Amino acid sequence: MIPGAQPWISTRPDGWPHVRIILDTDPGIDDALAILYLAAHREAEIVAVGSVHGNVPAPVGAANALRILELVGLGDVPVAVGARRPLAQTLQTAEFVHGADGLGGHAGPLPRAQPTSESAAQQLVRLARSRPGELTLLALGPLTNLALALLLEPELPRLLRSVVVLGGALAAPGNLTPHAESNLWHDPEAADLVFDAGFANLTLVGIHITDAARADSRWLADVSALESPRARFATLLLEHYAGFFAATFGRRMCTLHDPVAAAIMLDPDLATYRDVALAVELRGTHTRGQLIADLRQISSDAHLESSIAAERCPVRVADSVDSSAFLSRMFTALANPAIP
Repeated sequence: MIPGAQPWISTRPDGWPHVRIILDTDPGIDDALAILYLAAHREAEIVAVGSVHGNVPAPVGAANALRILELVGLGDVPVAVGARRPLAQTLQTAEFVHGADGLGGHAGPLPRAQPTSESAAQQLVRLARSRPGELTLLALGPLTNLALALLLEPELPRLLRSVVVLGGALAAPGNLTPHAESNLWHDPEAADLVFDAGFANLTLVGIHITDAARADSRWLADVSALESPRARFATLLLEHYAGFFAATFGRRMCTLHDPVAAAIMLDPDLATYRDVALAVELRGTHTRGQLIADLRQISSDAHLESSIAAERCPVRVADSVDSSAFLSRMFTALANPAIP
């Protein structure tokens, strides 16, 4: 381990419960880092992965997921190709951030395994039906697959144990438009359908808190000095990612959005929360994809014909995160391939 008093060198808390995960993702650099984080924790069992359009097209994301799973010794985890486009708008992807291959030019050879024959939505429904109340969905990309799964199986909110969604910006600017965060903007109709589906145990992790979990140049340098295979691969990804942030914001750092959501899923005590009913703006000329929440301090909307709070089940929205503890755990996950 690196000598000195770096605050991110630590071990995980004891007693975390075992979590069986269906991962819905669009790898993507920070998605790849989230998989590395999960793979370092034995209490995190990745049961299946579904790819979705977003950072890269869905077939590219599936191939990247297979590559990363093979790297961390999880090559037997099934990966299904998911939605190739949003429900109601044209496909747009983010290779300008993540590189042409989605992994900063470091995807490498084709994976040995192939995606399964079913779609990601079909896979999600099948697993939820066969293991009711057992599985947690971690959704790190646009919510198209989850929306399609809800259309196939309206009982999905009661079949899944819990859902953790990365997306949105609550009372904060977006990161793709002035008002919209990228995952919601890439498929606003899907996100609004999900928030209206009645999930009683849905946690939203938005960029209003993940922006606080920024890896600075010192943290990046210490990760680059680690010798584990995962850390060496992560360093390649982070070099590209930090280069994009440096060119965009003028300093060498990067925001680890997806790993923060993975960490909160495993340990909810990393964050504070409030319960809020949510919707997504679908028609605004300048605000399409914006996360909408009624944050007024009033007792009733009885004077209105309809309101978000009256019509929708509240979502547990992460309000703050212990970014120092997260960076510590992310560093440890990369330093130690398997945390006992």
